[in-house]
Amino acid sequence: MKIQLRLISLALLLLAPLRPVAAADAVAVVAAHDFGKWEKEIAAYEQADLAAPPPKGAVLFIGSSHCRRWTTLAQDFSPHQVINRGFGGSAIMDATHFAPRIIFPYAPRAIYLRAGGNDLSGLKRTVEQVFADYLEFVATVHAKLPNTDIIFISNPPSVKRWAQHEKEKAVNTRISEYVQGKAHLRYIEIYDLLLDANGQPRPELLVEDKLHFTAETYRLIADRVRPDLAK
Repeated sequence: MKIQLRLISLALLLLAPLRPVAAADAVAVVAAHDFGKWEKEIAAYEQADLAAPPPKGAVLFIGSSHCRRWTTLAQDFSPHQVINRGFGGSAIMDATHFAPRIIFPYAPRAIYLRAGGNDLSGLKRTVEQVFADYLEFVATVHAKLPNTDIIFISNPPSVKRWAQHEKEKAVNTRISEYVQGKAHLRYIEIYDLLLDANGQPRPELLVEDKLHFTAETYRLIADRVRPDLAK
C-alpha cells in the first residue's frame, strides 16, 4: 500500500501545480478506499490460475463489469490467447491495487483497460482524479512490465448514467490526448458506437439495466478492438 501511495503521489505531483487540492483529495480517497470488498473475486481468480495457469505473454482484459461480462472474449479474438480479469463495480484504482495478483503473474504483452465509469458515479471522482488514477495504473504496470502495451477502451455512454456523459467524454479526451506519441500506450474510441443520429444513447444496445452491453454491443466493440490487437 505504501508503494502504491508513493506512485499515486508521484503521478499527481505532475498535476499539482494546477490542481493542488484535487491531488491531495485523490491521495486521501485512495488511502480510505475499501479494496477488501474485491478479495473474494480476486482470490477466485488466483485459485483458477493455480488449477489452470494462464499462458505468459497473452492479452489481458481488465476493468469493471463491462469487462467481466464480456464472455465471448476468447471467440472474438481467436487465435490470440486472451485472459479476462474483470471484476464488476471496480474502479481503475482497484485494477492498480490488485496488479501484483492479477496482472504481473501473467506478464501480458498487452492490457486492455475498460474502467472509469464507476469512478465517476460510485466514487464521485472528478475528471482530473480519474485521469490521475489512469496515470497511476500506467506507472504501476510499466514499473514492472515496461514493454507491455496498455490500451484504454473509452468510457461509453449509457441511458442510466447519461447525467455524467460529459464527464465521461472529458476523461476520454484527457486519456486519448495523453497517449499520443507515447510508446506502449494507446486508446480505442467506442463512445460513438452507442449513440444514435441525434447524439443520444441507443437503448437497444443496452440490457434491461440500461447500463450494461448486449451481445451485439460486444460484437461492435470487438470490431473496433480487433485491428488494434492485430498490431
